[in-house]
Amino acid sequence: MPTGPKGQKRPADLIGSAVRVMRIATGEEADQVQVDGKSAAAKELGSKGGKKRAENMTPERRAEIARRAAEKRWRK
Repeated sequence: MPTGPKGQKRPADLIGSAVRVMRIATGEEADQVQVDGKSAAAKELGSKGGKKRAENMTPERRAEIARRAAEKRWRK
């Protein structure tokens, strides 16, 4: 059975998916949404971290990091 992006089980066929949506909509079945445990404030601050880090780096350092990342991608 296929799984969703967070590991939830999903029906493999179109009709099975439609039946599941119908059951969730009518309340026969609970929608199994997994909470990642992070607060909204933590998510907001986390998204700012990369930008702030890039602002504090020199252009040479950013280029070095990008070069290493490209080498690792092409190595695969």
